Amino acid sequence: MLLARIDLPESVEPSRRSLIGDIVYQTLVDVLNAPTGDKFQIITAHDSDSLRIDPSYLGTHRSAAAFTIDITLNAGRTTEMKKQFYATLVDRLNTQADVRPEDVLIVLTEVAKENWSFGNGEAPYA
Repeated sequence: MLLARIDLPESVEPSRRSLIGDIVYQTLVDVLNAPTGDKFQIITAHDSDSLRIDPSYLGTHRSAAAFTIDITLNAGRTTEMKKQFYATLVDRLNTQADVRPEDVLIVLTEVAKENWSFGNGEAPYA
């Protein structure tokens, strides 16, 4: 179970936003073993006043095209799996969507399975 929020500059055209979402989803399936079909995404384009990303935090030089990927998922992946996910995702975004690796900020937020309801007010994994 996962929910991906992708917040991009409005300068990223809609077809490229969609491609980025598809790459995020496929990498979650391939690397973090997310279930096939578990594709819940919120992709939002922002103007420069509402998407503020430090251009040089921790020595990384980000451009005005920098964006965030915030993924809520079940707890339980190892640190090594997470590192592999970060590296694979950034590599795929670079090669398939022409995204600069420096422009991708990724946050994983782990939750217990009982914290999900996919409809009808039910908690199928509680």
